[in-house]
Amino acid sequence: VQLVESGGGMAQSGGSLRLSCRAFEFTVSTYDISWVRQPDGQGPEWVSSIKPGAGSQYYADSVKGRFTISRDNAENSVYLQMNSLQPEDTALYYCARCPRMDRLCRDEEYDYWGQGIHVTVSS
Repeated sequence: VQLVESGGGMAQSGGSLRLSCRAFEFTVSTYDISWVRQPDGQGPEWVSSIKPGAGSQYYADSVKGRFTISRDNAENSVYLQMNSLQPEDTALYYCARCPRMDRLCRDEEYDYWGQGIHVTVSS
């Protein structure tokens, strides 16, 4: 099982970036796939999740209305469209697989993580 992120980089405040998370050896539509970020020197912060099947979406208050999570079953990938970026969005972003079906995962409950990708937003 592997998760591979791409699409990070640098943006100016107010700009946009789109992160991709491609899955290997499992089908993304059958699992909760989440985005978790970690700013330098801080702990992880859950950002967004998309549930299996119908794909219900959940967002942290800090990104609600600015970020959109989506899934492409044909590409076996999950995306995070980030608009109206702010310097406080600067972090290492991970996609992770949550094996739980009943609720969102806590950090220690994710069973697979991607390698992480940097997002830097300048003011």
